[in-house]
Amino acid sequence: MNKSRLLAGAALLLGCLALHRPVFATGRAECLSAPSKILGHPVAYCVLLPPSYEAGKTRRYPILYLLHGLGDNEQMLIHSGGFNLVEDLWERHQLGDLLIVTPDGGSSFYINSRDGQRRYEDFFLREFLPQIEKRYRTQAGRASRGIAGISMGGYGALHLAFRHPELFASLGAHSAALLEKLPTIIVSDSRQLARSRILADVFGSPLDPVFWKHNDPLAIARTASLAGLQIYFDCGSEDDFGFDAGAVALDKLLGSRHIPHEFHLYPGSHNWIYVAEHLPALLQFHFRAFESASRQGNSSQ
Repeated sequence: MNKSRLLAGAALLLGCLALHRPVFATGRAECLSAPSKILGHPVAYCVLLPPSYEAGKTRRYPILYLLHGLGDNEQMLIHSGGFNLVEDLWERHQLGDLLIVTPDGGSSFYINSRDGQRRYEDFFLREFLPQIEKRYRTQAGRASRGIAGISMGGYGALHLAFRHPELFASLGAHSAALLEKLPTIIVSDSRQLARSRILADVFGSPLDPVFWKHNDPLAIARTASLAGLQIYFDCGSEDDFGFDAGAVALDKLLGSRHIPHEFHLYPGSHNWIYVAEHLPALLQFHFRAFESASRQGNSSQ
């Protein structure tokens, strides 16, 4: 996600929210780090705690893992004004109480790198999820766990949920970094060269087409068993990186497999203005999924 556009969007979002914010905040953001033997260093994260979290010490909550885009970090909701947006939803009773966790993913695409040096997917599944769900009062099991992401984080969320659908009840993505084929790098384009270096750290140099396909959410979705996974994704129709074409391709693929999902192609480009406009819908989708899974679980008991 372009950093200047991100900051401009964040400034606009904060300005808009300032007109509606009450005097007192209702939730709380806690930013810490999780140790990792797999990565060899701690990983920073932030968690947004709903207003009721401090009031009762026995209540447990569903949890949503929200993955940031390229060039951002674990504080994406805090510096963008997204935390204020979430608080506003809570205060207006437009969003139920849940925990929202944003880990720092660097430029990993949330997968294990081609050279094996950065095993982010292993860290996330084997270390991060267990640590977070032990530290905070979360409801146990798949029915109360969701994953979502923005841009690179959207790629990561789709990849993780499609490969491990037994772990998540719900999946969401804004402007996911989906490409229908391996990108071609034009040497004379300095921006593409910069992106190529980032991609090379993850997907190999030169880009390994076999490894790319193995991790590509579009490829995984062709055969993955996705029964019971509630899926939402959207993208701007003028996405700066052409990710709208990838989103449309995913919509058609899931449709051809008769896999229920919700997809929207909205007007907009690849920035925080677009994300801020549609983030409430994504969060509400996840909470409805948690409520639905809870009702189904109760009725089967």
